[in-house]
Amino acid sequence: MDFCHQHNLVDPAAAGRERKFGIRVSLPAGDTLGNVVGEDWEQLHWYPTAAERDSAFAKMAIRHGYYRNTDSPTQTLEKISR
Repeated sequence: MDFCHQHNLVDPAAAGRERKFGIRVSLPAGDTLGNVVGEDWEQLHWYPTAAERDSAFAKMAIRHGYYRNTDSPTQTLEKISR
């Protein structure tokens, strides 16, 4: 598989590795963003090891600096495996 942009989520060096550990990102029931992206919206991120998944989970769970002080992010994060 060719990668043409450096910002792709998959590192080309690890593109063929099996990924069993994941993070499901979704919205809580009744979240108003669901009116825009759909009530059943979710995004899955897969990782080769539990340690990589757990590290990414910790980073995703932090309230990052791009939010305004008055913003209240409502994403739901869930660790999953297959």
